[in-house]
Amino acid sequence: MPQYRAAVIGLGRMGSTFDDEITQGGSIFLPYCHAPSYVAAPNVELVAGSDIHKEQGEIFRARWGLEDGHVYTDYREMLEKERPDLLSICTTARVRSEIVIEAARAGVKAIWAEKPIAFSLQEADEMVRVCDSEGTKLAVNCARRWNPFFAEARRMIDEGEFGRILQITGYGQCGLSHNGSHLIDILRYMAGGEVQWVFGEMESDEAAGGESDLMGNGYLAFDNGVRTYLRGMPCGSANWEIDVVCEQGRFKSCENSQGPELYRLVEGGPRGRRVQAKVPFPYPARVQGTGLTIVDDLISSVEDDHDPRCSGRDGLAALEIAIALRASHRGGGVRIDLPLEDRSLKIQSQETFQDDVPARVRREMAR
Repeated sequence: MPQYRAAVIGLGRMGSTFDDEITQGGSIFLPYCHAPSYVAAPNVELVAGSDIHKEQGEIFRARWGLEDGHVYTDYREMLEKERPDLLSICTTARVRSEIVIEAARAGVKAIWAEKPIAFSLQEADEMVRVCDSEGTKLAVNCARRWNPFFAEARRMIDEGEFGRILQITGYGQCGLSHNGSHLIDILRYMAGGEVQWVFGEMESDEAAGGESDLMGNGYLAFDNGVRTYLRGMPCGSANWEIDVVCEQGRFKSCENSQGPELYRLVEGGPRGRRVQAKVPFPYPARVQGTGLTIVDDLISSVEDDHDPRCSGRDGLAALEIAIALRASHRGGGVRIDLPLEDRSLKIQSQETFQDDVPARVRREMAR
């Protein structure tokens, strides 16, 4: 079996220790984050890490048993000396585009980057272009695409079990760039098409006028006729739910992917017009850790030359839709067609707030 060398840049929670915080089951299947997924994969060796914060590097080295000299403060030095095949980039979006581009040019075979893909459309365009030209596979960690419940629902839709999709509604209070990457991407994945135009409403005129991350709602029109509603403002009891309504059935992901529900139209009801009946969801007999599913997909994309399930283009599309929704509000609620002409447009993802101090350190200071 081929062996792959893996490394991580950005050694904070998602790069290294997020899984150590998980004490109860739910929609997160371990291993989930980057380092433990590489360690658990039978055909991968975690060989190195890099972080500008030395204390994070030491925690990473001790946690994953790396020998001295394999944790770096300069990622360029790490790329040159370690020559990883697989690379995770878990920094903030402020520097992600630069690192992705340099890693692709350094010969990395596949990159697993955190979301959002970048600040600006121009940055994201260049990331996709360079990875294509260098033959590097780029995956963006909108992890719901690798969730077994969404994947099973997508399979049933593709095989025609529910008929044509009519509408999808997604609820998730979020900044449209940061966790909005997840919300927008899962709507795209379930819709199975490309967004042609949008209407958007942001949390305020003031927020819409700036470049910082912001909450908002939207209406998305897809090229295959699917229509979706997105609520990124407070959602009350429906937070992080996805509702896919089809001609002959319905899939609902409730409680942030913890409660998948399936409905079909059956004979009966008033005047014989058929009624909606809840049926058992086909749970898998075994659930593989999400991170292992992603690593398998990365390796398959390299060996079989296909895009990862959430590719760089998918990450770019999520960012472009978020920016288009904001542009709609700026124009007074007008329709915005995609693709956007102005590629300099950007949203500064909220995870970059105070990113000069690691999130782990900020949490400790707040206690």
